[in-house]
Amino acid sequence: MVKSGFNILKIFVCCLTLVSCVISTENSPVISTDLKTDLRAPSYPLVTIDPYFNAWSNVDNLYDDQVRHWTEKEFPLLGALRVDGEVYRFMGVESLPLKAVLPTVHEEKWEGKYTFNQPRGDWKSIDFNDSSWETGLSAFGTRNEPNLSTLWDTNDIWIRRTFILEEDLEGRDIYLHYSHDDIFELYINGEQVVGTNYSWNFNVQEPLTDDIKALLKKGKNIITAHGHNRTGGGYVDFGLYENEPEKAALTITAVQKSVSVLPTQTIYTFDCGPVELDLIFTSPLLLDDLELVSRPVSYISYQVRSKDEANHEVQIYFEATPQWAVHNDSQPVNFEMIEKDDLKFLKTGTIEQPMFEKRGDDVRIDWGYFYMAGQNEQSSSLNFGDYWNVKKLFQTTGTVGTAKAENLSDKMNENMSVLAYSKDLGEISTDNTTGYIMLGYDDIYSIQYFEKNLKGYWTNNGEVDIYQAFNKAVNEYSSIMKRCDEFNRSIMDDALKAGGKKYAELCALVYRQAVSAHKLVKDENGTLLFLSKENNSNGSIGTVDITYPSSPLFLIYNPDLVKGMQNPIFYYSESGKWTKPFAAHDVGTYPLANGQTYGGDMPVEESGNMLILTAAIAKVEGNADYAAQHWDVLTTWTDYLVKEGLDPDNQLNTDDFAGHSAHNANLSIKAIMGIASYGKLAEMQGKTDIANEYMQIAKDMAVKWEKMAKDGDHYKLTFDRSGTWSQKYNIVWDKLLGFNIFDPEIVVKEMAYYRTKQNEYGLPLDSRATYTKSDWVMWTATLTGEKDDFEALVDLIYKYADETHSRVPISDWHDTKTAERMNFKARSVVGGYFMKLLEYKINE
Repeated sequence: MVKSGFNILKIFVCCLTLVSCVISTENSPVISTDLKTDLRAPSYPLVTIDPYFNAWSNVDNLYDDQVRHWTEKEFPLLGALRVDGEVYRFMGVESLPLKAVLPTVHEEKWEGKYTFNQPRGDWKSIDFNDSSWETGLSAFGTRNEPNLSTLWDTNDIWIRRTFILEEDLEGRDIYLHYSHDDIFELYINGEQVVGTNYSWNFNVQEPLTDDIKALLKKGKNIITAHGHNRTGGGYVDFGLYENEPEKAALTITAVQKSVSVLPTQTIYTFDCGPVELDLIFTSPLLLDDLELVSRPVSYISYQVRSKDEANHEVQIYFEATPQWAVHNDSQPVNFEMIEKDDLKFLKTGTIEQPMFEKRGDDVRIDWGYFYMAGQNEQSSSLNFGDYWNVKKLFQTTGTVGTAKAENLSDKMNENMSVLAYSKDLGEISTDNTTGYIMLGYDDIYSIQYFEKNLKGYWTNNGEVDIYQAFNKAVNEYSSIMKRCDEFNRSIMDDALKAGGKKYAELCALVYRQAVSAHKLVKDENGTLLFLSKENNSNGSIGTVDITYPSSPLFLIYNPDLVKGMQNPIFYYSESGKWTKPFAAHDVGTYPLANGQTYGGDMPVEESGNMLILTAAIAKVEGNADYAAQHWDVLTTWTDYLVKEGLDPDNQLNTDDFAGHSAHNANLSIKAIMGIASYGKLAEMQGKTDIANEYMQIAKDMAVKWEKMAKDGDHYKLTFDRSGTWSQKYNIVWDKLLGFNIFDPEIVVKEMAYYRTKQNEYGLPLDSRATYTKSDWVMWTATLTGEKDDFEALVDLIYKYADETHSRVPISDWHDTKTAERMNFKARSVVGGYFMKLLEYKINE
């Protein structure tokens, strides 16, 4: 029997020897960097607290691009080390220092001619007669788009913008700046410069070729554009800018030597001239400490040492922008500097503070406040400043200064104001000199739950404020770093034993992604709610078929969090707000959990998921107390599965990427596992008659399933279609939960067949297409318990992660021939990678 939260793990962790924890000259511990990983991550987790306070690096070298939110919007973080007067940029990139030649809406609302009707004639020509067209101001777009002036609510819009140049632009460094949503084409003096596919990109900056610049002559010129909006939002804005390279200050980069992704930390090492720098990003998501998991504070630690035996004068610089606190760059912001309890804070947020006014998928938080915090000491400075001037100041003096910044810009443009930190580290020797800064986000209220606004769990019902949270983060820094190191080592060691080195590195990669796709709160009765955001699929909150695949990670490290995911669905039914005889799909659209918003139900899918997970909780806790609290609704859902589950009709399920399919064999397995789960839960409560009745129903259904699904050397995708196949990952619970109602030869036969169907980057989901779901592959790989089978499937998922060109927080849906993501990124379902480790811990 597995103890609650796997306390055995905690005992093991506490017995580890921590090699790294010595006190440096800066009175903070040296963090161990000896634990290495080889996987080139699709994206590197940096700040991972919740779906909004969430930032990644999508490039191999940390200094090759901006840090970005998982939606790929810029969340700029910049870092530099000044060594003996020479400055080395180790993180982020400076924005291009651009001066407006023809401004976009960020500088002014420019005027253009437009029409919604297909133009006749050469509408791209400067001589075209557009007198019948309307005149409007930028930006052009659908409702709720940024900086909107002219409403565009049709499928198409054509725009003409004429302008006068005082001189030719040939030979100058000119950039086209544009934003579009969806399909977009743009012409300069009749020559096409941009032609996009179905996509949406904002603030794109592209240098003009010499041929195009040659078209831009002194006198009258024209830019024309056509936007086609296929669905949802539509947007058009464009302009021309000239690069002013003399403004840039941080042009020399460090040399990145290594990067390792561990469960709670990402560790970089750089050469900065004659010194070496370790940069450690820590989000302490230790699941046995819910206050810490919820605390909206993340650390950036640094360790600097001389490489050449000589001492060197060193200063360090960090910078963030207010873009961390806005949904889009059109939102004005304000700034505040606060000194409190030996800490200094730089605070920024939108002026508007539109709490809970936006919901959905491609959304950033625009209420609450972003903080940069550090020790208030003589050797360090935190200050606001002009985007360009503050870097120049650090470049020349090694500090961001202490003088109060004046005339801070509330706009997100080329001259925005920034939050900056500098520290004089003094003379650096071969011993490590260490320190850290903190980033935090106070969202005031986190979730709206059935019309009630809930604060984050960390606030203890509003008794703890953000400044107290930062103080705890400082006071606990040394112990947190030690605990994170121990936890990293324990996961890597266990995963290595369970599935090998490649498997361990995959688990490390996805850990923070899975956890931080949730928000932890309590309802007014103190019930724990661990609400997922369905990132990059539809933005639903509390989706059951997101909970189900993610569950193995949380079943291992804290089953209370699985309850926290299930509690909203139980409440939804038990309160009478959801009246159907099967489980709901979701409880709303993030961050509003006011009831299901998804357009269709998944009756067998979600009911089976809820029953299986309730049984899994009972398995790891050794009792069915949680099930007993929800017995009536579990009974209702089970009876639905008995009636409808063996041969499901044409209803939605989680794998409907190639369309709906009736008679789905894997969905049928889920129903059978759900019924068996109910029987097992009844048995654990001493309800012997009920247990025998429902377990027998499940056994009988399993026998029928084999006859219906059998197709020679494998089993069908759907009962009515021979020659098809699919991954039967749902059967993993049969052995894991001790049901043993399916013939064990089924998984042996299936695995042998699967191994003949693999492509270069994995096993397809089924016979309909070449794409796969990597979370399900991990479950499928666990079916036989054979090491060779497991590695045959999992090694190709490692290869996908290591080689994909889709540089986003790892997508769980990719093509097995190209390694490109089909869609999806940053989703919590990758917690399913821990299925093999769950099996290992249960059988330990």
